[in-house]
Amino acid sequence: MSNPRELDSFLASSLTSLRYALEKYPERVEVAPIGELVIESARRNDKRPAFVKLAVPDEVVKGLRGGKPKDEQDLVLLVRVPREVLERQESRIILPGEVR
Repeated sequence: MSNPRELDSFLASSLTSLRYALEKYPERVEVAPIGELVIESARRNDKRPAFVKLAVPDEVVKGLRGGKPKDEQDLVLLVRVPREVLERQESRIILPGEVR
């Protein structure tokens, strides 16, 4: 995805797919706290970008690198929920722009 429009389209499509899966098939969606999967990490420096090396089940690797065409692969996403959003989850006060 070289241009921003392609990335925006991919993210919108992925978000739609994630919402659908969570609503209709929540028992089939796999969620794992990334902190428990990290086996190596490094911050960015002048010679290379930042990276995280994860230990994941073989099925995940096969799904990503199994030689299938993109439209036949599972959707694997890295999702980050900011702390502020987690804190808002418990609040009964509805802020402007929030939907309940």
